[in-house]
Amino acid sequence: MSDNTINDKLRFSVAMSIYKNDDPGYLRTAIRSTYEQTLPPAEVVMVGDGPLPEALTAVVRELEQQYPTLRFLPQAVNRGLGEALRVACENCRCDYIARMDSDDICLPDRFEKQMRVFREDPDVGMVGGMITEFVGDPKNVVDSRILPCDNAGIYRMMRTRCGVNHVTVIIRKADLMAAGNYSGRFRQEDFYLWARLMKNRVKIRNISDVVVNVRSGADQFARRGGMSYFREHMRVFRYMRDEGLISYPVLLQNYVLRFAQVAFPTRLRTWVYQHLLRHSHR
Repeated sequence: MSDNTINDKLRFSVAMSIYKNDDPGYLRTAIRSTYEQTLPPAEVVMVGDGPLPEALTAVVRELEQQYPTLRFLPQAVNRGLGEALRVACENCRCDYIARMDSDDICLPDRFEKQMRVFREDPDVGMVGGMITEFVGDPKNVVDSRILPCDNAGIYRMMRTRCGVNHVTVIIRKADLMAAGNYSGRFRQEDFYLWARLMKNRVKIRNISDVVVNVRSGADQFARRGGMSYFREHMRVFRYMRDEGLISYPVLLQNYVLRFAQVAFPTRLRTWVYQHLLRHSHR
């Protein structure tokens, strides 16, 4: 049964970034899934990260007409996802902020289920959930990412890899701002934010339900290779060590494991992600 009384006390915004390479049709589907909810958002704040092509701009105008609570904030220069989300979250008017990407699909009861956690446990500062991944047709689900649900398990997982699915999170704005908001300082903008939330001892929960169906592609694991990917992850882990969130032995372990991961051929890297990393959270 829908619990729309949550909307009276725990209103929330949705923060989203779009940029020039986004697909207009995917954006239309993503926004529709964001609004067609058992518990809709009070607003969607969409940042245009740099100049956009006319086809994408036309869809944004169409969506603004269709959804009056959608606010579009164009930016003259492309500065990356971290900076775009920083601008979006600064402009969100509600006490809670949900993340959504421009090509994914929210399940229709996503927000109702996640906001219920805040109502039932006022100490929680961020709530995530599980994802499925699809290629082409949203019914063509090819993978999922299952994570620990309790705060201790999430913190434990964060020592070596990300313990929340970024696209699923809803965060209390006060906790987000106390941690310094999103930042373009690190390309791993989500993991860097989670580390700062951990430093502040923010309580994090994941719900066991799948809440977002994520658009995937054949090249997603290929992008997780190379020295640039390795260096960006290690910057976050070094920050975590400097802040006392992980030990030197764990930092060394992360160096070894991450280097081996990026050095793997794409086919082997894909197998490791799908069979060893996606569903293991002990």
